[in-house]
Amino acid sequence: MTRNHGILLVDDNKSDVELARRAFQRAHPTGWIAVARDGEEALDYLFATGAHTGRDSTIVPEVVLLDLKLPKLDGHQVLRRMRADERTKRIPVVVLSSSAERQDVLTSYELGANSFVRKPVDFTDFLDLARLLAAYWLVANEPVDGG
Repeated sequence: MTRNHGILLVDDNKSDVELARRAFQRAHPTGWIAVARDGEEALDYLFATGAHTGRDSTIVPEVVLLDLKLPKLDGHQVLRRMRADERTKRIPVVVLSSSAERQDVLTSYELGANSFVRKPVDFTDFLDLARLLAAYWLVANEPVDGG
């Protein structure tokens, strides 16, 4: 089975989204990136509902990069919903946040995040981080379905 090398980026900050797209494209040019700009859209994408009704729900990201501060549903609410559903509970989630609050880190892990990473503000640092994340989650990590 061929790996799908996909990322779902959940972030409402346009600059961060563009930075992430550019960084991940450079780090892993054969992968795809889907973007959700709020928590509700992220769940619609994952469950092929709402604006994403009709999307092939068998194509799932290998990792979700999840910001915490989101409109409609925050990152912790998205994570809670993902972990409660059989279809999404095993998808790796990396919380990618500018938050330095210890409680955000603790809550993220308690809700089932696989990793918590602070967003770098500098493009070069972000590019380095994107390379690391792409290398680990899209290449080295073995997905639970073996795909």
